[in-house]
Amino acid sequence: MIWLRNILYMMVFYTISAPIVLATPITALFGRRAMVLHTHFWTRFHHWATRTFLGIRQQIEGQPVLGTPVIYAAKHQAMYEAIELGRMLSTSAVVMKEELANIPVWGWAAKRYGVIVVDREASAAALMRMVREAKAALAEGRSIVIFPEGTRVPPGEQPPLRAGFAGLYQMLKVPVVPIAIDSATVWPRKGPKRSGIVRFRFGEAIPPGLPRAEAEARVHAAINVLDVPG
Repeated sequence: MIWLRNILYMMVFYTISAPIVLATPITALFGRRAMVLHTHFWTRFHHWATRTFLGIRQQIEGQPVLGTPVIYAAKHQAMYEAIELGRMLSTSAVVMKEELANIPVWGWAAKRYGVIVVDREASAAALMRMVREAKAALAEGRSIVIFPEGTRVPPGEQPPLRAGFAGLYQMLKVPVVPIAIDSATVWPRKGPKRSGIVRFRFGEAIPPGLPRAEAEARVHAAINVLDVPG
């Protein structure tokens, strides 16, 4: 039954997603508002497909910050939350690794939408470019979503935060809302996806202006509060 659910999900989600994604460059020609509507349609479709075919539900603890731009710093265990946070947090600008932004056509459309590109080598020039793009997003009233550990992390692993997070925190001077996520319980890196509940825990906002070590320690602890060994 698990494999049947996975096969049905892949057949429906990827078959319908293909024309949606291929149409993205066309939508991008009409500006970011059109891109937002297009993206929200796809993320809502993803939410429906995972719920209907895989039996994945969500438990939301705490609340996003509404009405003022912040940095959302989230745990990253699976592609599931990369899409779902786009749905939950509306027009937020997501920090995306450079490899994804370089995908032909799709990467161009993502940049038109307003993603923030990060070079994981963290050169000074790359960090400054990321900060400039983030400041532009904040000026438009958009929050920033970043996975500060830098990549998907298996359950039980808690690597240190990448330098890019500290750069954004120190330069943007806005609160940080940590998000703990335990998606790997139903969406493992290898093997079939399972039915169950994914928890999203929005932590208490961390104010700007703290020393780097303190800010990083508080974010690191908050995003890993749901983490358990695999």
